[in-house]
Amino acid sequence: MADRDWYDDSDHRDAVRRSQRATRFGWSAIAGTAGALGCALVALAVVGAAAVLGGLYVVMATNH
Repeated sequence: MADRDWYDDSDHRDAVRRSQRATRFGWSAIAGTAGALGCALVALAVVGAAAVLGGLYVVMATNH
């Protein structure tokens, strides 16, 4: 107990650092997941638009 005095708050600082690291990791995971879902949504919209345009092309080509 002689080497740690009453005002030692190193345990508190370590806990704050760990919680900040966990918070950064959590926000990174949230941002990564949201980004991946956004990319998937854009890809789905592009595939859907291509399917609609392809269907319109087939319908127009069979009418001529």
